[in-house]
Amino acid sequence: MPTKTKESMIVGNWKMYKTLAEAEAFVKGLTSTQTAYLAVPFTLLQPLTKIIPSHVVLGAQNMNDASEGAFTGEVSARMIKDAGAKFVILGHSERRTFFKEDNAFIQRKVERAINEKIEVILCVGETLEEHEGKKTEEVLKKQLLESLGKVSAFDLISIAYEPVWAIGTGHACDPSVAQDVHHYLHTLAPKVSKILYGGSVKPENAAAYLKEKDINGLLIGGASLNVESFDKILSLT
Repeated sequence: MPTKTKESMIVGNWKMYKTLAEAEAFVKGLTSTQTAYLAVPFTLLQPLTKIIPSHVVLGAQNMNDASEGAFTGEVSARMIKDAGAKFVILGHSERRTFFKEDNAFIQRKVERAINEKIEVILCVGETLEEHEGKKTEEVLKKQLLESLGKVSAFDLISIAYEPVWAIGTGHACDPSVAQDVHHYLHTLAPKVSKILYGGSVKPENAAAYLKEKDINGLLIGGASLNVESFDKILSLT
């Protein structure tokens, strides 16, 4: 069973933030030379490929499951790849909650991304009600197995455990609790080498997560919007 890998995977998720000028200022202010992953809005992918340093990997935050078609407002795997995306975040709790994406839809997206040779960060996580009802493992098992389906290209898959009750709330999951969940996820998906933690990660608590043996990196939201705080977290790897 994979545990701590040589280098932690640090991923910033900008969500629906930053204009091109703000993104350019961020890139110019980034001092760390550690490998970093940035999931940026669609509008920033192609422009940032021209200025991003070689140790920063650009990705998208979502994509449609179809190869192409009359889906107004949607973006395909081929499009994000053409724009410079090397990876894509799928199944984020905000997509599951606000846009009602179910496991079957996410599974089709995962397959589409893999067919295009795009790395996938698959998000799973339980709500506060599920957490308090001690249903964490039940929920995660269903999300993970149904979202992965019959995927075999595990070299292109990473998983992010993001407890919904900790995302953007300031109430981060205790590192020891997160470690237990990550250990469980490794048993469910032993061929996946990297399982990340996401949920109110900050420079002040990032090291505590990275010390846990089964936490292979971090998926960072708010703290990735500020170049100084993102730099501090990268310096811990």
